[in-house]
Amino acid sequence: MSESKSIAGSRRVLTTSDEVREAAAAVAASAQRSLAIFTHDLEPQIYDQDLFLEPIKHLVLGKSYARVRVLLVDPSRAIKDGNRFVNMARRLSSYIEFRNVQDAYRDNPSAFCIADENALMYRLQASRWDGIVDMQDASIARKYLTFFDEIWHASEVEPEIRELRI
Repeated sequence: MSESKSIAGSRRVLTTSDEVREAAAAVAASAQRSLAIFTHDLEPQIYDQDLFLEPIKHLVLGKSYARVRVLLVDPSRAIKDGNRFVNMARRLSSYIEFRNVQDAYRDNPSAFCIADENALMYRLQASRWDGIVDMQDASIARKYLTFFDEIWHASEVEPEIRELRI
């Protein structure tokens, strides 16, 4: 990982797009069962990169029980501009699912990625690169995963991505 500042054990502060991209890839690579992603527009600088996509492919093709869930606040950019993660999800729809965030949760400005209730990459403002990554804080990861699950259950399948899976 880049020279991001270390705080509190395994936690690192992120300040640049490169650090966030590397952190998201590290979280994805650490997943053994599941990955949960809350993103505003499936940022191509993070989620349309081989550094991120390769661990996802390895996870879902290597483990029949693997699950990747993605909550999108605004899917229009990913659908309009194209995204290799979306294309991968179309081919591997049994493992990767996208949902539109319900209106009640759209004002949440954060973005995060959680692997196996253990690793977390979190940005308070999705519009900024500042954030943290912690590969070994299960209590914090579970807190955000509970929040993710609440949004997930209230949200709907992303119809444009699903329709394009045909």
